[in-house]
Amino acid sequence: MNALEPILSVPLRLVPGVVHAEIIARAFNHLMRGQTLVERLGELDGRVVGIQVEDTGTHVAFRISGSRLAAASPGEAMVHIRGNLAEFLKLATRTEDPDTLFFQRRLAIEGDTETGLHVKNLLDGLDYDWDAHFRAVLPGTFAALASRLRHDLGSFLAGHASSRRTNPPARAARSARQPRPAPAVRPAPRETTG
Repeated sequence: MNALEPILSVPLRLVPGVVHAEIIARAFNHLMRGQTLVERLGELDGRVVGIQVEDTGTHVAFRISGSRLAAASPGEAMVHIRGNLAEFLKLATRTEDPDTLFFQRRLAIEGDTETGLHVKNLLDGLDYDWDAHFRAVLPGTFAALASRLRHDLGSFLAGHASSRRTNPPARAARSARQPRPAPAVRPAPRETTG
């Protein structure tokens, strides 16, 4: 289970879809600054894509206007992508290949075939470039600093994760080498005759 799943499932169930659509559209528009995907997004100009998260009951839609998303009514969607939250998180974090998710029917695209195929191809080609994003939204010095911090943090986390896999925690290693002492046995109290 992705750590984000329990955090996101509650607000997805409680907050209306129109609010989610507006937040997602704004976040997407910001995150796409500097990305090559933006150039290809214009090919879907004017189309409306719906997303249905089945296990939370969330249904949102987005109108593609040039290279940007805008919230739309789910009833306007020409194509719908549906699946459970866990599968959408795997898609968003790239922990699983989009082809696998669609081929195994864990995510499904329904509606206009041409639009659906185009959306799927965009998802397949999505390779997020953080450094390009930093250059697009930050002044030169800050963009370079943000890139360096991201790379350093990534190296640290990768090194930390590999050391955890190869070196078990000291407590577990100690307990494996030293058997626990047997509990002390107390002698039974003596009976006294009076």
